[in-house]
Amino acid sequence: MGLRTRTKVIIGTATGVVVVAVAAAIAGPVIYANTVNGQAEAAPSLAPTSSATLAADDADGTWTSRSGSFAGYRVHEVLQGNDVNVVGRTKDVEGTAVVDGGSLTKATVTVQVGKISTPEAARDAYFRSTALQTDEYPTATFELREPVDVSRALDGAKQDVTLTGTMDLHGVEKPVTARAQVAVGEGGTVQVAGSVPITFADYGVTAPSLGFVTVDEKGSVEFSLDLGK
Repeated sequence: MGLRTRTKVIIGTATGVVVVAVAAAIAGPVIYANTVNGQAEAAPSLAPTSSATLAADDADGTWTSRSGSFAGYRVHEVLQGNDVNVVGRTKDVEGTAVVDGGSLTKATVTVQVGKISTPEAARDAYFRSTALQTDEYPTATFELREPVDVSRALDGAKQDVTLTGTMDLHGVEKPVTARAQVAVGEGGTVQVAGSVPITFADYGVTAPSLGFVTVDEKGSVEFSLDLGK
């Protein structure tokens, strides 16, 4: 191969690398957004039940979360104009609920926020060390403050309910309202799924803005509880 031919090959290869690099820079955020959105799990919800019911005597009492329970967060961010939905999950959650006479009278859900993870380790490290400082504030807790009628769920329906309570997050406790669904599962379990909308600044948490990526100032804490006696 002559010098001129070799020079053309080198220049052609270099030009191709530049074109690929530019294309990657343009398509990268799109690919990233599509990948993350594809990994994001759907918001917790309950499938239609098979009309399973619980008698009053069986429903009354204290219920505790089982291994199928999980909780986490959902936030929206914008990466160079691309919408990205980030979802973190953990099964390290403890929930208790007290039912009395067809009403949910007490409920507490505690999440080990330092155990929440996404498919991206770097994001998780930032979430734990900088955003929520989980070494100092390892848990987030929702506590019900007002009784809720769940009699329709006990009679076999999937019931939409509003849970009024408080959220203790990042060392700050605030009143919150959660939208949730309640149903009786097969085998006499009780299923509860829902989310609590939060504004990060209310809890002393600053949503990161790095120029090329901006996280919304609001997000949600999500939960899905499989309760048994």
